[in-house]
Amino acid sequence: MQYQIELSKTVKKFIAKHEEISYRFFFALEKIAVNNTIFLDIKKLQWTENKYRLRIGKYRFLYEVFEEKIFIYFYDSDSRGDIYK
Repeated sequence: MQYQIELSKTVKKFIAKHEEISYRFFFALEKIAVNNTIFLDIKKLQWTENKYRLRIGKYRFLYEVFEEKIFIYFYDSDSRGDIYK
């Protein structure tokens, strides 16, 4: 089962601005789409049911999983110090 992945406008702009991590980000997306996340740094966000964060270097990407629709939505991205504010 492969998930469909969608990126918000904010995440797309962030990736375009930080091209040095774009390869690592899209590699991670491929792994997440097929649910092969064993080597990725992913943690579930506290107090949420289906929201997670993906860490790539000093950057964090927040996403939500919709199991019933087989859909993953990346909604925010920023550096470690600014993402959780």
